[in-house]
Amino acid sequence: MILAHLTHFASHAVNSLAMFQEEQTVSFSPMGLWNHMGNLAKAVAVILFIESIWSLAVMIDRYLYFSAARKQSREFAPKVAGALKDSKLEEAIKIADRNKKSHLAEVVTAGLQEFRSSAGVANEETIASSGRALERAEAIVHAKLKRGLAVLATIGATAPFVGLFGTVVGILNAFQQIATQKTSGIGAVAGGISEALVTTAFGLLVAIPAVMAFNYFTGRVEAFDVEMDNSSSELIDYFIKQSHKR
Repeated sequence: MILAHLTHFASHAVNSLAMFQEEQTVSFSPMGLWNHMGNLAKAVAVILFIESIWSLAVMIDRYLYFSAARKQSREFAPKVAGALKDSKLEEAIKIADRNKKSHLAEVVTAGLQEFRSSAGVANEETIASSGRALERAEAIVHAKLKRGLAVLATIGATAPFVGLFGTVVGILNAFQQIATQKTSGIGAVAGGISEALVTTAFGLLVAIPAVMAFNYFTGRVEAFDVEMDNSSSELIDYFIKQSHKR
């Protein structure tokens, strides 16, 4: 009798182990997870992948643009200051034209060209029109500097929710598998749970760098705005001093 019970217990244990091993068919490699995803979860992953590529492209573009603006502005500022100190207006404009990627050069050029259009006569009207030209140029350059940052902000804000949507879909698939297979073993829900975890992690992986890059580039834009304001103010002061020499 005891031997029969032991034989039955061993047989039950072997069958349970076999069933458990059969349930553990989910591969956790990238391709294995992809193959186990449903169509909706795959669509979520594709959307997140597109967002990651888009945000990476914006980061590279803004980094190169800001680096070029910073480099040329450092070269431009002392040269144009020297030209204006010697009252060489045309030379200052030529220096600005040679530094087209500089945010300072774009702003200063607008003010100098407006001043030149008035035959270089420094009066109250000319100074006022030059000031307005500087303000318009600052607004244009500011818009150029912020180009693409809205994309980073949008991706940083929406990617976690896109991943969360994939999480909900994965959990629903897990419960559907339980209901379909009439079992609550780990293998029955492994596919759905893997979908949920992968899409959540992917959403965070896309969102975190986008938010960090947005904050970093926004800080750079604010610094550039301060530099443009200072340059505009200095140029207006130069025009005022020129008017006093008349």
